[in-house]
Parts: sequence; C-alpha cells; structure tokens
Amino acid sequence: MIEKFEKPLLVTEPSLPEYELYIKIIKRIWDKKWITNNGPLHIEFEELLKNYLKSDNITLFTNGHLALDSAIRSLKLTGEVITTPFTFVSTAHAISMNGLTPVFCDIKMIDYNIDEDSIEPLINEKTSAILPVHVYGRPCNISKIQRLADKYNLKVIYDAAHAFGVELDGTSIGDFGDISMFSFHATKIFNTIEGGALTYKDNFLKDTFNLLKNFGIKNEDEVSIIALNAKMSEFQACMGILNLNDIDNNIKKCKILTELYFSNFSEIPGIIFNQIPINIKYNYAYMPIMIDETKICIKRDEIFERLKEYNIFTRKYFYPLVTNTFAYSHINSNTPNATYVSNRILCLPIFSDMTLHQVQKVCDIIKEILK
Repeated sequence: MIEKFEKPLLVTEPSLPEYELYIKIIKRIWDKKWITNNGPLHIEFEELLKNYLKSDNITLFTNGHLALDSAIRSLKLTGEVITTPFTFVSTAHAISMNGLTPVFCDIKMIDYNIDEDSIEPLINEKTSAILPVHVYGRPCNISKIQRLADKYNLKVIYDAAHAFGVELDGTSIGDFGDISMFSFHATKIFNTIEGGALTYKDNFLKDTFNLLKNFGIKNEDEVSIIALNAKMSEFQACMGILNLNDIDNNIKKCKILTELYFSNFSEIPGIIFNQIPINIKYNYAYMPIMIDETKICIKRDEIFERLKEYNIFTRKYFYPLVTNTFAYSHINSNTPNATYVSNRILCLPIFSDMTLHQVQKVCDIIKEILK
C-alpha cells in the first residue's frame, strides 16, 4: 500500500516571490506613503502587464469579479446575456447583479467551453451580449462566436479568468471580443494576492473604467456616475510586478508536470483528459480529468473521497453547475453536456512548486484506487 502524503497536498498553491524581494519592493510604499488610488507601483505594474499581455488597453482592479462587473456596466447591456453554466458562479453573478438575465448555453465535450453551435437558437430580441468562458484556459471558438455577434449586433465579453498568458495562433487571448477579464486570485497561475484586469479594444473605455472602480468620482468636485470601489492596492501591484518576473518559468514547470500526468493516464480507459491543440500557447494552470465510470467502475465522488485518505485534496471544478445552485434554480435550461461533465470532472493538484515525485505519487495512488 502506498503511504499517504505527510502534509496535505492541495489542488493548488499560490506562487510567491522570494520573501526578501517582496520586502524590498514594498519598502517603496513606505518611502512614498502611497498605498492605493493609482499609486506609482500600480502604474508601473499596469504598464508591465500591458506589454506582457500584448494589449493596447488594460485597466487593473482589486479582483476579477469586480472587473467583470465593470465590463458589463461599461457596455450598458440590457435584457439577456448568453453564457455557460460550467463556470464559477461569479460569471453568472456579475450578469445578474447588473439587472440582466443569464441564459445558459450547453458546452462541448471536447473542451468544456460554450457550444458555439448552440448559441444562435438562444438569441432573441432581448439578447444584448455573449459572455463565454475560456474554461481551464482553453480558448473558445472565437471566430464563430464573433460571427454570431456581428450578425446580431451583440457585444462579446470573455471571462478569461483561467487564461492568463494564453495565445491563439500567436494572438493574445485578451485581444478577442469587446472586453476580456483576467483574474489574479491567489489560486491562479499568476496572482497579485487578489486582483484582476480588463483588456479591451476601445481606448475610450479607459475613462469609464476609472470611474467605475472609484465611486464614479471624476475629479475632486464631481461624481458623475454611481459606481463601486474596485481599485487595486499598491501591495497587490508589488506582488504582481514580482510574480510577472517568474510567470514564464512557472508555466514551463506546470507544463512538465502536465506531461507527466498525461503519460501516466494515457493508457487508462475511463480517465479522459484534453490534449492541447498545437495552435495554442497554453498556461497549464489546471489538470482536469473526467471519470467515465462505465469503463472503470468507480465514480468521481468516490475517487475524490478516497484521495482524501491519502491527504490529497482535489476539486470537483465546476460542481455543482451554476444552474443547479439554489440561486439559479428558477432559470430553465437544457444543458445535458454540462451536467454530464460537472458530475464527472476532477481537477488534480498542479502548481509551480509541485515536484515530479509528487505528481507521480498522485498518479500511483489513483491507479491503486482504480484497482
């Protein structure tokens, strides 16, 4: 019998810079006595991020949810927004809390993204936008979604919370649609402790976003709109500046770990994982597998619980579906693929400081459970 991990192995761990480097950079905050409100480190980080993401326009926020909320507010959407139920509830909450109705479209089995061929039947005179999610960082079918948006004069906002650093055919994932939202939460491949950003094509949105994240304050004498407080602090910017230095190396580490997972599971029927298309520069931030209990005679939930006995804590991500939560139980939807995947998906541990030995042990334990 394989011995359990001595310490809990979590599904992810935050990437942190060297402690001494963080202490050194935050000394600049003490020197300036400037903690928030578009400070010098915020400005520096925003410029660095603009270059890394190859985006002409970027605005920082204190978290991804408020960034997505601001994206929706900025486009003055009305009526209904088509999205996916296979996502974190933040996606649907941002729609609903802006007085809009989320309309849930089914997903594809190949990549768990919104099924672009199922969107058009859901479009009606109330539809104002499509809000797809790049699930696990795999890009949606951007070209088909944009053709639909152009045909019906709809806005497109991408939830790119998982897709930091991802490129499609050499183009940054943030360059598609009207706006893309990135999350820099501690659980992401790139973090600023908490944090988020919007990338967008219309440079006139910059002023709007600055209002939306600062109470609608235009200047010291004028409040022009009703808005939230969603400003990124200087401490978050410090973490972002340092983590940006390490991001490419961290992605390379996670790629190696992913390849080891793939090599272990490639010959096991009943464990399904998605290969990365060659035209995608991927970030390897997640390691999802889908369990086909008809081939291995064990259900996802049993594997989930058995792994806990070995001190391995995976995540059923995304489960439950947004449409199966009490908050959205009143919305009728027909999403059989999303239901199927949600009941069988399991995200395994992966993070940049994880070792090859740890990955191999997780694989060996899963093989043991499957016996």
